[in-house]
Amino acid sequence: MPEGDSVFRAAAQLQAALAGQQLISSDFRVPRFATLKLGGWTVTEVVPRGKHLLMRLEAPARPDGSGPAGPERLTIHSHLKMEGTWQVYPPGGRWRKPAFTARCVLRTAAADVVGFSLGILEVVRSSEEAAVVGHLGPDLLGPDWDMAEAERRISAAPDVPIGVALLDQRNLAGIGNIYRCEACFLSGVHPAAPVSAVPDIAALITDAKRLLEANLGPGRRTTVLNRRGATVGRTAGLPGYWVYRREHQPCLKCRTPLRRGVLATATGAEERDIYFCPSCQPVPIPG
Repeated sequence: MPEGDSVFRAAAQLQAALAGQQLISSDFRVPRFATLKLGGWTVTEVVPRGKHLLMRLEAPARPDGSGPAGPERLTIHSHLKMEGTWQVYPPGGRWRKPAFTARCVLRTAAADVVGFSLGILEVVRSSEEAAVVGHLGPDLLGPDWDMAEAERRISAAPDVPIGVALLDQRNLAGIGNIYRCEACFLSGVHPAAPVSAVPDIAALITDAKRLLEANLGPGRRTTVLNRRGATVGRTAGLPGYWVYRREHQPCLKCRTPLRRGVLATATGAEERDIYFCPSCQPVPIPG
């Protein structure tokens, strides 16, 4: 599943392609919005909110110039989930994904923008955005970032495993499975350890934020950083990650073979893989 850094980069790409542009046409390939046509609307901005994308539009003026035709502002809200992606093409360009996976097609004079396999796609009044993203905690990459509030939300449930708390977007927005595994490793904390057993929650969150910020530029993601916070993993011949998907490979700190486990999500509806070093991150002993 794309994480906060991927969504941030996607928003920047869409912002560059669409901001200030008037739509020639729109094609929503989901039943609820199949009849909605936004031709003539102007995209004002595209912003990320954790793992969510908000594409804000302004209505065209009425033919008589008396005001906007319809709701003054709308927001296209999308979530990539596991396989979603937004791609930008030149007008009429050949898509790199199968057409049957397209969920939204937006055309301007300068570009075709296509959303493929989007997990969530809906259109709401911009004044009602809180209904779709208001539940999210502080965004690690957003202007609303508030470390104290994120720490407070996580600490409010001391018995919850820290790996579950970090993935709960109601606590803080933007961390996915990769960054929770990597941040837990850097703090020497097993993902299954309860929040109450984490010696420094703020330091763990700070590591996650630092890793996200280090991967906002081009190139492949890596979490192996130097002391100045620069990415060095693949450029130095090291693996891209400390532990993620490195089961049975040696720990980069102590050489102990890494392990994989599973941990339920906050809702308990599914389990996600976790990766850890049994030496650097001892398995918690049930109390």
